[in-house]
Amino acid sequence: MGKWIRIAEARLSQSVGPEKEIRGWIRTRRDSKGGFSFLEINDGSCFGNLQVVAPAELENYAEEIQKLSAGCSVVVTGELLESPAKGQATELHASEVRVIGWADPETYPLQKKRHTFEKLREWAHLRPRTNTFGAVARVRHQVSQSIHQFFSEQGFYYCHTPVITASDCEGAGEMFRVTTIDLDGLAARGGKVDYKFDFFEKPAFLTVSGQLEAEIYATSMGRVYTFGPTFRAENSNTSRHLAEFWMVEPEAAFFDLADNMRLSEDFLKRVFKDCLDHCSEDMDFFDQRIEKGKVSQLQAVVEKPFTHLTYTEAIKILESCNESFEYSISWGTDLQAEHERYLTEKYVDGPVILTDYPSSIKPFYMRISDDGRTVAAMDVLVPGVGEIIGGSQREERLDVLQNRMQQAGLDESEYWWYVDLRRYGTVPHAGFGLGLERAVQYVTGMANIRDVIPFPRTPGNAEF
Repeated sequence: MGKWIRIAEARLSQSVGPEKEIRGWIRTRRDSKGGFSFLEINDGSCFGNLQVVAPAELENYAEEIQKLSAGCSVVVTGELLESPAKGQATELHASEVRVIGWADPETYPLQKKRHTFEKLREWAHLRPRTNTFGAVARVRHQVSQSIHQFFSEQGFYYCHTPVITASDCEGAGEMFRVTTIDLDGLAARGGKVDYKFDFFEKPAFLTVSGQLEAEIYATSMGRVYTFGPTFRAENSNTSRHLAEFWMVEPEAAFFDLADNMRLSEDFLKRVFKDCLDHCSEDMDFFDQRIEKGKVSQLQAVVEKPFTHLTYTEAIKILESCNESFEYSISWGTDLQAEHERYLTEKYVDGPVILTDYPSSIKPFYMRISDDGRTVAAMDVLVPGVGEIIGGSQREERLDVLQNRMQQAGLDESEYWWYVDLRRYGTVPHAGFGLGLERAVQYVTGMANIRDVIPFPRTPGNAEF
């Protein structure tokens, strides 16, 4: 029995009189020869529908009730009774059915036949009404709630970092420019951009990460986290990439890499456990219809410790296995999704935390290890998705940071405030980033990341 129905029953039992009222959208209507109709109604708050029995004696039975179709919105008054039908505990016997909004059955796209997820992306304004995307939305909500609850309980303060920035945290240059300059008019005149006439009087971009700003507050308040949208202008059309996505990024002063790994494991276990505990009906659906064994897989993640491997150990495993990879692997190259999935799905059969990556493939802010070749970085990999968390201990030594920035070709003057954090009371600190959509992908088993965000933004697509 659905959460909505349980809540309805609880409310109904407290109300006065036999008449109860529910609101929702029609999923199906079935007319009986016995002189009544069965209406399946859902309001989106749970997976289950509520069956309404509408008798022919109702005043608007012929004119309206028998014309109801999928998508119509209704308000129903009646008595909630035990249902004689299998698979449902209750049904509402209607004394009144009011039609609030009609849905043309000839044009309403969500008919009873199955639609592919690709097709449903064209109807992003309606797809939350389907079983799958309603369940995804509820799980996404639960994951978001768990994120806030976990970090609050761990003593982290929620910090709002800017969406508009002048710095490139990752150093990759794949950023969306923000400007108020009339670029069309400028191009027509053949002119060059003069940023002194722009809104911020300098080049500005949508942020790829709130990490650098979070470090400011971590080195003042101890523990903070930021949670909001981030943007990457990466021309990638894979099932794992979005141009706009949500990131949670905790940052903690006096943390080292080991602390960071413990926090990330505890964090994921808490999020997954909350989904199993509070979204059981939706999780059963994903387990049965989307990815068989998903519930038991998540339970195992919650109960078992994560496997730890160094990057060097992982390279040796990948080089010596008999797997045929599309991308060759050697020490100093970045791992691809196929390598990450081999480690999690075949070698370990569970989550893996990889540490100590070559400094040459990681950003400037990661702490150089004593060997001079690697950094105190970590990635958490999970089956089916690959990397779900990326993090590191940050470089807190002023001279080393300055040298790293110089090697990366960064203008230190543009990061003067970041350097100041090492100049005035520097401390060891660490943090990580979790892509919300990849977490929801893993929890639900959905194959494409575009199906776990309400309105996906990808190359060539900014609908809705």
